[in-house]
Amino acid sequence: MRHHGRFAAAVALTTTAAVALAGCTKKNDTDDGTGAGSGSTYKVAFVPKLQGVPYFEAMNAGGKKAADELGDVQWLYQGPTQADAAAQADIVRSYIQQKVDVLIVAPNDPDSMAPLLQQAKSAGIHVATADTDAPNSAREVFVNQASTEGIGQGLTDALMTAMGGKGKYAIVSCGQTAENLNSWIKVQRAYTQEKYPQAQIVDVVYAGEDQAKATQMATDLMNAHPDLTGLVGECTSSAPGVAQAVRDAGKIGKVFTVGLGTPQAMKPYLADKSSSASILWDVENLGYLTAWAGEQLAAGKQFQATNKVSDAMPAVEYDSSSKVLLLGPPLTITGENVDDFNY
Repeated sequence: MRHHGRFAAAVALTTTAAVALAGCTKKNDTDDGTGAGSGSTYKVAFVPKLQGVPYFEAMNAGGKKAADELGDVQWLYQGPTQADAAAQADIVRSYIQQKVDVLIVAPNDPDSMAPLLQQAKSAGIHVATADTDAPNSAREVFVNQASTEGIGQGLTDALMTAMGGKGKYAIVSCGQTAENLNSWIKVQRAYTQEKYPQAQIVDVVYAGEDQAKATQMATDLMNAHPDLTGLVGECTSSAPGVAQAVRDAGKIGKVFTVGLGTPQAMKPYLADKSSSASILWDVENLGYLTAWAGEQLAAGKQFQATNKVSDAMPAVEYDSSSKVLLLGPPLTITGENVDDFNY
């Protein structure tokens, strides 16, 4: 199935709002060109880790689609231009001042974001996380792309298939404090030791959200470990970064890479085999689910154990003990199916 995503420039929206008397009170807004339409709407603001990269722009496209189809959501989207926790916090404060109905964040640093989420909640704003969690915060729900175990094991299995189940590999991660990345790496360490005893993780390094830096770090890792036969790019900037390093070093077929890359960014690397696979999920659906969850919170609706979100997401599971909405199992993207996704 082709996923009709669209990229739109993310625009900082600073419309004023009346004070929310209760979380489920609608506000009257006029059409401002966001696609939310006119009339009574809930203001649902999403603050990504980083604005302007394909991954979060795909989430934005999904959120805007949900706003169009739901009809009662005004989707607001703004993130920092660098993966910086302080810059992200400033945007969160701005949305608190605007008194949006729902504030959803993919935190760069969950610990420093937690007090701001509590501040928003104290101001009568519903708070949630999406893509990456702040588990020790006041968030009411975490919109999770796939299970931690599913992603960590999927990355490991894909790499071990390419490496023949043995050898040394290293991980080029992104934000050192990103809760989702660190949780996946924890699974990768344990799963590698348990299922692939002849394989070993020799190092984990952090490139921020900088693809060029990821390429340089991967190059340095290959130089430091001449017997290295695998690299993992733990996020959507380091996945193409590690593949580029292998391509530049002329080591395609000698050093294998996998990662969490967006399909079209990974397409050339999948084509020349500098990347063996990308483990991801439908990012636009994740954005759609994020907007839908915001509407549920704003309207005071309870999440069910199984939720029909849309025709494309007929059975989204919710775990009440952890307050997690789970998009579904991760996808393995290869050269054969990469064009099923146009982001």
